[in-house]
Amino acid sequence: MLDVTPLTEGWILRHEGAAVPAEVPGCVHTDLLAAGVVPDPFLDRNETRVAWVGRREWTYEIDVPASGGHEQTDLVFDGLDTAAEVRIGGQLLGSVRNMHRSHRFGITGLQGRLSVRFRSAYTEAEAVRERLGERPNAYSEPFQYIRKMACSFGWDWGPTLVTAGIWRPVRLEHWSSARIARVRPVVTVEGSTGLVALHVDVERTRVEADLTVTARVGGVEATAAIDGTSGAVRLEVPDPDLWWPRGYGEQPLSDVELTLTGAEGPLDTWRRRVGFRTVELDRRPDAHGTGFTFVVNGVRLFARGVNWIPDDVFPSRITRERYRGRLTQAAEAGVDLVRVWGGGIYESEDFYDACDELGLMVWQDFPFACAAYPEEQPLRGEVEAEARENVVRLMPHPSLVLWNGNNENLWGFRDWGWEQRLAGDSWGEGYYLGLLPRVVAELDPTRPYTAGSPWSGSWDRHPNDPAHGTHHSWEVWNRTDYADYRSEVPRFVAEFGWQAPPAYATLRRALPGETLAPDSPGMLHHQKADDGNGKLERGLAPHFPLPDGDFDRWHYLTQVNQARAVAAGIEHWRSHWPRCAGTIVWQLNDCWPVTSWAAIDGDGRAKPLYHELRRLYAERLLTLQLRDEGLVLAAVNQSAGAWQGAVTLRRMSVEGVTVGEATLGLSAAGRTVAEVRVPRDLTPAGPKEFLVADADGLRAVHFPVPDREVPYPRPEFDVVVAPGTVTVTARTLVRDLLLQADRLAPGASSDTGLVTLLPGEQVILGVRGWETPDADTARSALYCVEPNR
Repeated sequence: MLDVTPLTEGWILRHEGAAVPAEVPGCVHTDLLAAGVVPDPFLDRNETRVAWVGRREWTYEIDVPASGGHEQTDLVFDGLDTAAEVRIGGQLLGSVRNMHRSHRFGITGLQGRLSVRFRSAYTEAEAVRERLGERPNAYSEPFQYIRKMACSFGWDWGPTLVTAGIWRPVRLEHWSSARIARVRPVVTVEGSTGLVALHVDVERTRVEADLTVTARVGGVEATAAIDGTSGAVRLEVPDPDLWWPRGYGEQPLSDVELTLTGAEGPLDTWRRRVGFRTVELDRRPDAHGTGFTFVVNGVRLFARGVNWIPDDVFPSRITRERYRGRLTQAAEAGVDLVRVWGGGIYESEDFYDACDELGLMVWQDFPFACAAYPEEQPLRGEVEAEARENVVRLMPHPSLVLWNGNNENLWGFRDWGWEQRLAGDSWGEGYYLGLLPRVVAELDPTRPYTAGSPWSGSWDRHPNDPAHGTHHSWEVWNRTDYADYRSEVPRFVAEFGWQAPPAYATLRRALPGETLAPDSPGMLHHQKADDGNGKLERGLAPHFPLPDGDFDRWHYLTQVNQARAVAAGIEHWRSHWPRCAGTIVWQLNDCWPVTSWAAIDGDGRAKPLYHELRRLYAERLLTLQLRDEGLVLAAVNQSAGAWQGAVTLRRMSVEGVTVGEATLGLSAAGRTVAEVRVPRDLTPAGPKEFLVADADGLRAVHFPVPDREVPYPRPEFDVVVAPGTVTVTARTLVRDLLLQADRLAPGASSDTGLVTLLPGEQVILGVRGWETPDADTARSALYCVEPNR
């Protein structure tokens, strides 16, 4: 049988004659940080103090003993970041230049010092740029000239920390006669039968040897012969339990095992888990344009999504437990789709395993983002090799439902001045409309492919046309007010979002000793968006008076505004199902402490937006919406069962007086939206009134004017503290009450976000990690909307 020897212990990192211990998997930055050579780049403005690391050459070394007992020994790297020469005993094994693929070298009979010498990614990228010519780019860094995680060169939410290193596992594989080189699993469902077709490639040392493969799944077994270096085995599983996205059913997974056998017995084994399900993408034209609706096991669904970026700018630090924890946070917020964004990586098996188990559908971008990518060598061959490897690697995962060619590059070509600057040079279109769909069709015919996001489906239309395909809604954040989300109904909103600073404790850890202010040096350094603070203030101004010199108030209000903005979009778009078939919030997570669009900050703390997503992405949602005919209550029912009940509407004054009230019937069939017209005599009149709708424990609130025009009373409430809880009882209207639990203790968290209380109402806030509770401290960490000054 094939034997594996992990190469994890004993590595050193060399640079200019010095050596430090190295962790593999890992990267240069984390090794230097562990050795005390560099400061933590996540703190203060240390990012700039370690910029030199990305400009140097680095060498990893380890001693490799002689191998024996097998005919063949291979040195296998699952990931090298990025441009490197690999030698053993001084002999060159090969040169590599792609972070997104694995590399295998035969070393039979070789031993001695193994060295991996990394060139600077800048040196490699700039040499390719010099050879192929300048291409336009949304940023100033040369990330499109090297097959590497683009956001390590910085982004509008991320630091510029250009890494190098052995970022995924490395091992020796010892084998004789033959080994399994690749298994391509095609898993489908036809009628009541689950089909598993395993297409197998083998590598041999002896061509004449007879080989067979035997596969097992769900109690079914089948055997096939290997013809030359390939073969296929097909299994039929009767009446398999189907894998469903969360909220639609269970997530049963089946173990598949394939064994390669020769005359001497078993030689190699391949094991994975699969799930039986079908997935389609309905892109048929209709009266509103061209749809973009996921259909899983024949059920059409509204995708409740989040965009995922690498959870750490140093991906080798992301453990299986960290992936599981972050994705569990997504699932607990009602998310059922995670888009792996194209400026990052093909994630590890740990990521996709967690999505399989949690019922999170995965939309996978190929790693192209916000730039014109040359299509000539040496890049083209690397692109095809990485695509072929990763398509096959990820095929077993039932959570994977879509391959996407790129992020914003088709849009950029049309709208960002690229076409004129390129003057006929290649820019990636041949990848997105040629190479990548061909690879997916050949290798993974069970999944849909789309050329990009956004993409209208044809050059006959604008790439970002909201009436066709996927749409990115960034004009609102960049230039207008979030109320403008309600001005259109895209078919599928694949990106939109609003910024807010991270949690207070995250800022205190990242900027120790700094007097915090929106424009303090550290705050500005941890704000990477172009005119980010200006957009925060311009987005706040229509709704609240700008706090003058009060950082805590600014911090609270910008977090409120983020949650309100995202809510405005999702409530509007969900109320227009099935015309709009999904929203993917930008973004779920951060890769370091930063002011950004994330719902969970770089230290893993939830912003108010995260808690708001739990309401917005729940299976049932109440929302009050303005239509041409007036105010309506939309009852969004994404569950399979009917929603029957009554809704109570109350027209109220800000002083807490009920001006008018009515109870109306509510009936929404499964997977539908029902609208109830609000009687005209219950429509709020002027800034002193608002409307409250309550049904089955859910609430919607509508204020007819922005907060800055509402004459709120001074909020009054009582606070009672008990172990694990903070109970707040309102004596007046209390708008958007928030307990910032991390102000109680850095490790504390609350289970509740923004809450609006009417006079006499009470909320019990669950608190974890606060060891010394008292009411005065709790009150100091409670924030709410206050009267305008």
